[in-house]
Amino acid sequence: MILFELPWAFLLLPAPLLVKWLSAAYHTPRAALRVPLFHLLVRLSGNRPGRGALILRRNIYQRLTLAVSWIAVVTALANPVWLGDPIVKQQPTRDLMLALDLSASMETEDFAVDTGTPLSRFDGVREVVSTFVAQRRHDRVGLIVFGSAPYLQVPFTLDHDLYLQLLRELQTGMAGPKTMLGDAVGLAVNHFTAAEEKRLLQGRKPASKVLILLTDGNDSGSRVPPLDAARVAADAGIVIHTIAIGKLTADGDQRVDVESLAEISQTTGGVFFRAEDGAELQKIYAHLDRLEPEKVDAEYFRPRFSLFHWPLGLALCLQLILQFTMAWWSSGTGIAKRGSKKESASG
Repeated sequence: MILFELPWAFLLLPAPLLVKWLSAAYHTPRAALRVPLFHLLVRLSGNRPGRGALILRRNIYQRLTLAVSWIAVVTALANPVWLGDPIVKQQPTRDLMLALDLSASMETEDFAVDTGTPLSRFDGVREVVSTFVAQRRHDRVGLIVFGSAPYLQVPFTLDHDLYLQLLRELQTGMAGPKTMLGDAVGLAVNHFTAAEEKRLLQGRKPASKVLILLTDGNDSGSRVPPLDAARVAADAGIVIHTIAIGKLTADGDQRVDVESLAEISQTTGGVFFRAEDGAELQKIYAHLDRLEPEKVDAEYFRPRFSLFHWPLGLALCLQLILQFTMAWWSSGTGIAKRGSKKESASG
């Protein structure tokens, strides 16, 4: 489909006619010679005499070329564009962050998945998380790992294959033996805030922000207490779903602080879950799928290809052809051919 972005330019089409009607012809003064056989010379030349002036009139080819060239120039001024087929671009509207506990207690082999074979808590969680992330194709996902300190392992991305690859490379203890729960939430808040500022700079709508926090212990002395971090997250519009992993019968630092996790979720409008094995964790993620369904904004646009150079090129080619033809015709070659034709006709 062709569209003209400046259709008012076609108002210029009658401009040459207006100039011709409203302005007088241009006269160039020339020297004159009086001869006694003026009428005879006029009759032989075929020109119509005037009062001291000779008007050189264009032939039909010159007039036609000039008209087509002017129409082509005006068409180029109207800026014709070709509209391509509509293209749908899907934009994710949710940022989903997973915060995964890598403390030493995650090595405990009391977590079973589908096979029934006991796995370490971390291996079982990683297997279920991989399945969950693979199904969230339209969400931007990120990953924070924490132990003695939190680390941003994967910033928000739509490259789920890279995300799963980096998830498979994780090992327990690589972030330290402790569980800095509050600091992990604080790092997630900072990253959500930075991602939202970037969206606003790009002129895009703010995304819904969801943090899924998985741990099997309690806080080991974060600089920011977990509940204080949860309040900051709530002020930033972040929903935190917490999941307590493993058996709940441990003591000391290995004991899951169920009360704090439940309060973190309640403060931010999220839900607290308990998962002692893979089957329960799979049910939890199925429930999270219903709580946080995928959201996608569809943006429609049609590519535009400018075509102004085609009519402009046509006008240029026509004028070049006309000028070369006139130059050739007025040269000695054209006159000689014309003269030979007249001689043959008189002979």
